[in-house]
Amino acid sequence: MKALVLSSGGVDSTTALGLAVHQYGAENVIALSVSYGQKHDKEIQAAISVAKHYGVEQLFLDLSKIFQYSNCSLLKQSTDDIPEESYAQQIQETGGQKPVSTYVPFRNGLFLSSAASIALSRDCGVIYYGAHADDSAGCAYPDCSPAFHNAMNTAVWEGSGYQLRIEAPFVQMTKADVVKLGLELGVPYELTWSCYEGGETPCGKCGTCIDRAKAFALNGISDPALKGASV
Repeated sequence: MKALVLSSGGVDSTTALGLAVHQYGAENVIALSVSYGQKHDKEIQAAISVAKHYGVEQLFLDLSKIFQYSNCSLLKQSTDDIPEESYAQQIQETGGQKPVSTYVPFRNGLFLSSAASIALSRDCGVIYYGAHADDSAGCAYPDCSPAFHNAMNTAVWEGSGYQLRIEAPFVQMTKADVVKLGLELGVPYELTWSCYEGGETPCGKCGTCIDRAKAFALNGISDPALKGASV
């Protein structure tokens, strides 16, 4: 079987890519990296490095026009600042009743739908993506939840004529658990990029930087991408 993996260049998707390569072999894995109008291309460049590391074919897709109407703080056209606080703090502020400001409207739904068409065209039987439990907590990113995953998997399975399924292997796992698995698989975290800002080095202040540092710390190590800097 061939697998298509949504690869953003971050911790979770790179772990998903490493898992797919481990399960199916690099020759049977395709990485799909999507541009969606984000403020920088650091994550795409990281995804390219990761794909080269694994020796997998990499495809690119530009969906930025779909998100041109959104004021999500991650996007180039946004007038909002990226929050410099943890997701837990942001969830507390919203009461867990609505997504955080870095939620790109239905992004995973669009990514997976597009990926389904490409996967079918390339004879893939499964799509992997890196959603995990921390992202769906408190409605922060509702398109990372188990309910969303199950609904999308059903839609793709039915809509593909029972040829294609979606796997979110980390949907019940914390980010620390994802990192633990990735370390066991030898995932090249030193090549990844998660920060929402596009500076020379990660800002260390945005939600994804904070959660990433915590995940590595809970595994007893510093973030490999920071070359030994303390987390």
